[in-house]
Amino acid sequence: MPTVAFVGSGPGDHGLLTTRAVSLLRRADVIVIDRIAREDFVAPYARADVEIVDAGHGEAGQPLTHASRAKLVVRAAKQASPSDPSSEETLVVRLMDGDPAMFNGLAEEAVALRKAGIPFEIVPGVSAVSAVPSYAGIPLTNNATRAVHVISAGDGKVVWERSAGDDTTVVLLGATENIADALGRLLAAGRDGDTSVALTSQGTLIEQATQVTTLAEAADAIRADKVHAPTVAVVGGTVALRDQLSWWENKPLFGWNVLVPRTKEQAGTMTERLASFGAASDVVPTISVEPPRTPQQMERAIKGLVTGRYEWIGFTSANAVRAVKEKFAEFGLDARAFAGLKIAAVGGVTADALREWGLEPDLVPDGEQSAKGLLAGWPEYDDLLDPINRVFLPRADIATDTLVAGLQEMGWEVDDVTAYRTVRAAPPAPQVREAIKSGRFDAVLFTSSSTVRNLVGIAGKPHTSTVVACIGPATAKTAEEHGLRVDVLAAEPSAASLVDALADYGRGLALSAAEAGDDVRRPSERRTAARRKAKA
Repeated sequence: MPTVAFVGSGPGDHGLLTTRAVSLLRRADVIVIDRIAREDFVAPYARADVEIVDAGHGEAGQPLTHASRAKLVVRAAKQASPSDPSSEETLVVRLMDGDPAMFNGLAEEAVALRKAGIPFEIVPGVSAVSAVPSYAGIPLTNNATRAVHVISAGDGKVVWERSAGDDTTVVLLGATENIADALGRLLAAGRDGDTSVALTSQGTLIEQATQVTTLAEAADAIRADKVHAPTVAVVGGTVALRDQLSWWENKPLFGWNVLVPRTKEQAGTMTERLASFGAASDVVPTISVEPPRTPQQMERAIKGLVTGRYEWIGFTSANAVRAVKEKFAEFGLDARAFAGLKIAAVGGVTADALREWGLEPDLVPDGEQSAKGLLAGWPEYDDLLDPINRVFLPRADIATDTLVAGLQEMGWEVDDVTAYRTVRAAPPAPQVREAIKSGRFDAVLFTSSSTVRNLVGIAGKPHTSTVVACIGPATAKTAEEHGLRVDVLAAEPSAASLVDALADYGRGLALSAAEAGDDVRRPSERRTAARRKAKA
């Protein structure tokens, strides 16, 4: 039996999806998408085998009517197949732009499902009506403005005189050409031509741009191709508050596109922190993690761990945690096998990987998160206090011997075991390589010397306009040896500190641009501006 869930996709920012929406997208057998919520939007949440149905346009490329979409949704629900062959239940997610109940045809589609006897539910979404003005720093009401009129700009039955009062905020949604016509009609209906108008395109995304003008000039600004779809127009006195309340477009890395040469598993915390500063990020893996060529050494160590051979186990990366966890699963073991064993983690990311497994490390360096920092906190072997003198170190095949040598000097015997191999990843897609070499990335974040060597090896050197940020002196030295200019150095050797340092650099660039009266803030924009100047 099929069930349809009408789900709001929000205005564009993935962070504004509701938790219920994400849960349903992950379970869906079929997703019927709208005009803005395209395949790349649902990709991070949907299963690989999900069926995607386009409800935005017909076969000839023309936008579908509400009635046509309703028929399409009913047909998709009736034809849906469950992902689990043993189940007769299927879930169809009808993903709608913004909020389902706002100018989306929800009524027509839900009524069609009811007539077809197909059950449904409605999951509200964050509407562009409030979200886009909020991201532009424009409240819809204040003490002087007590009414908000939300109007579909293409509606030919609107009585514009009802929105002509100075105490009313008007929010216009629709195609840019319809918004231009609507603004003209509002002006003709008697709204003061000096009323402030904010035209925000690509709202809530890093490409967001807001132009403030007057009602008398707004339509001409749109027709002069200065505003790009999708656009939300706000008309009213509260637009003036943008000068004080703009926050999204004033983020230190707003609009930056940052290259993160790490695996997706490692890059999560960095991409989230970059997003908090207003930046988008592209993750390009430079290494591939593979099992050791001969698994016997690792298998013996795991058996020794269970039989009490070790006093300590030291994890020097999240990959090492993952490798041990996979071996545990292979042998039918779980975290209880660590009972009585002391656990060390080289840093916060590795410690978090252990905590996700239900393990709390006994030792994490307070200062430098490296082999040196781990050794600084590791106790010397004491034959009276320590019943066992052996340490298990599951590591990469290319790991340095610093930690092993240091532990041996403190009296410990070390089983240095290859838990995984790191090999250079395959080159990224041609368009990504071209973006790296031509300067379309604003910055690149290097977290180790190997990421520098591997990125240059598989994709070439970043453009000279790209800001190069390094996690520490050793990484910076490697970058310079490869002919790169290092602009940013993290205060501490951690991913969070590296992103914070880049944000500080971005603040400096923005301040310098403001003092010089320059609107260009992103490094990639400066490259483009310099190229145009050279051609002129």
